[in-house]
Amino acid sequence: MRAAHHTLVDTWVQPHLARRQRGEKHPIEDFLWDYYPFRPSQLRMWNPGTDACLLNYGSDPTPLPAGFVVDAHGHARFDLACVSPTLKQRLQQELLWVVRLLTGMRERPAGFGCFGLHEWAMVLGQADAERRHSSWPLRVSDDEVRTAIDAVGLRCTHFDAWRFFTPEGLQRNPLTLSRAEQPERDQSGCLHANMDVYKWCMRLQPLVPSSVTMQAFELAMRIRRIDMAASPYDFRALGVEPIAVETPHGRATYVGLQRDFANQANVLRTQLLNLLLPFTVSNDFVAATMST
Repeated sequence: MRAAHHTLVDTWVQPHLARRQRGEKHPIEDFLWDYYPFRPSQLRMWNPGTDACLLNYGSDPTPLPAGFVVDAHGHARFDLACVSPTLKQRLQQELLWVVRLLTGMRERPAGFGCFGLHEWAMVLGQADAERRHSSWPLRVSDDEVRTAIDAVGLRCTHFDAWRFFTPEGLQRNPLTLSRAEQPERDQSGCLHANMDVYKWCMRLQPLVPSSVTMQAFELAMRIRRIDMAASPYDFRALGVEPIAVETPHGRATYVGLQRDFANQANVLRTQLLNLLLPFTVSNDFVAATMST
């Protein structure tokens, strides 16, 4: 299982590291390495899960995540009591916030009316040199960006997309978003909120096994590709065919993919909640909170 995990991670890590060595940027795949602040080595560390017992692990030199300890018989298990107080406190605080967020997303109706225009709102009214991916051309004109937004409007509910809007884009969004309100705003139709399942898996290590984390990572990579296909940028040189969300056909295509991603992410959200909820009543976590 560990070898299979390393092989799977390396199919993503090795191309990334090779590009970095060449000083070459990838506007699609780099997102999961640069925007999400997790090093390849963090993703590569295998986590068998907190309910696993690794028999005769005592002589294995490969490190395990924090909290895994080898007992007198040489077997490795997770013990929350062996997690450092600092890490335990951070996990406890983030755990409650993430559980609230994921529970709300699972219960809240999904929204499918944004049509991926968040990327359009990030370039609205910008000069070429100001754009985030300024070395890549737009496939539409500045006027067409404005026309598309005028035609269907902005309906962004995700703070971490909204905060990158241009000033004009922020004014056009009907909601003013904040980090504090994110658990009440995020919904499962949002591509970025669905990519974030990977973020929560990593933020809550060592409580989440690598099997779930890698499912979330690969889903995030698939979503990211569609996210940028629906953007106003032209990434055909990377083999990404545009989804023309400025047209009715393109919007219908986008919504179909959006619904599929929502269903896949909801399965992962349920898995993640099932893993995390037992820790919300852990005496070790309660003691850590009270001690600070």
